[in-house]
Amino acid sequence: MDAVLLSRIQFGVTAGFHFIFPPLTFGLTFIIFIIETMFLKSGEEIFRKISSFLIKLLGLVFVMGVATGIVLEFSFGTNWSTYSRVVGDIFGAPLAAEAIIAFFLESVFLGVLIFGRARVSRRVFWLSAFLVFFASHMSGLWIIVANSWMQTPAGFEKVVVNGVLQKVTLTDFTAAFLNGSTIIRYIHVVLAGWITGSLFAAAIAAWYLIKKRHEEAARHILKVSLIVFICSALLQLGSGHAHSVQVAKTQPEKMAAFEALWNTTTGAPLAIFGIPVESEQKTYLEISIPRMLSLLIDLDPNSKVAGLNDFPENERPPVLLPYMSYHTMIGLGMLFIGIAFLGGVLLVTGKLYTAAWYLWGLILLAPLPHIANETGWIAAEVGRQPWVVYKILRTADAASVVVPAWQILFSLIMFSAIYLLLFMMFIMLLVKFVKTGPEEVREGGY
Repeated sequence: MDAVLLSRIQFGVTAGFHFIFPPLTFGLTFIIFIIETMFLKSGEEIFRKISSFLIKLLGLVFVMGVATGIVLEFSFGTNWSTYSRVVGDIFGAPLAAEAIIAFFLESVFLGVLIFGRARVSRRVFWLSAFLVFFASHMSGLWIIVANSWMQTPAGFEKVVVNGVLQKVTLTDFTAAFLNGSTIIRYIHVVLAGWITGSLFAAAIAAWYLIKKRHEEAARHILKVSLIVFICSALLQLGSGHAHSVQVAKTQPEKMAAFEALWNTTTGAPLAIFGIPVESEQKTYLEISIPRMLSLLIDLDPNSKVAGLNDFPENERPPVLLPYMSYHTMIGLGMLFIGIAFLGGVLLVTGKLYTAAWYLWGLILLAPLPHIANETGWIAAEVGRQPWVVYKILRTADAASVVVPAWQILFSLIMFSAIYLLLFMMFIMLLVKFVKTGPEEVREGGY
């Protein structure tokens, strides 16, 4: 058993499970803020009931996110102690800012949302909803800053002793914060969260309409969440393209792996489907659009795009997993645009609330944004290999040297079992809350 590989798998399992919840938080806090704004302006009781119901769901999601996120913080000091020692001066700063600035702000005002409806004025409650929305997105920003710095490091200098990297120190906070991928990656992640949360809320509303329960509330939830979903899905097309261009410019070997582009090509094709076999440097059953990759990256169908063979063999990422993950994410993104288009047509024509086929579709498709989020994350992280900090620190050199493989394997099995239990509890509570519905939420919280 290889300790580094097991550490990577363990971090992937814990981070992947945690990543179910932050995107939901983004979307739900946005929708709650919109509903609270509607309640503040209109004073209609139905918006209060909807908001209180969604806040209850948000509280459940938030607790799960906190419980699973703590594990990730500790893993940097256990399985990845060398990484923490070398880049902790830079990587630790955004994590600390996320906890001190964003997390506590979100926690405090989420408490107001859950327990303070009857204890504060309507305007203070609306402000609390805004601050929870703002803090959750600020929290995401600091995490994206940390991750983006690993992808496109900037604003630092290396301390090397006898040819061995000892430490990376911060020299320019602004450059590190606004590194080559922070802004576009953050926009991409936020839009993904809005897609996730809005489709989640829309699916709940669709279930109510099908069951003919809480129909007035369901119509409002569906309309608001569908509008958020439509706008987010369309904007995501642009942000996804911009992010891919950024990757092609700053991490060309990653883009080559995404497209299974083995050799540098003038007028490179855009891969649609295929089964890449790295040992043969060949893609079977390949379907591609001629010259489209060059056109999308450089706005020139005849531009040259670097292939994997342009890079040293020990600096190339694996191909199959990033390729499949990347194309799964893109395929789902295009599906969301199609769903958004159909929903927009039904909304405009007044058939949205009675189109049972579309309502069932929303319910069945609700898990798909999570798959898109996870595959996008896998593509980004595996595509960066063999580097944990791009061109600075290799993953194999970042792991703890004193933690034996058997202990990592044991903790991996233990975490997997605990996460399975937590997820079952989450689903049970979610189903219970949804069955209760917005009509039964009491004034002032639980």
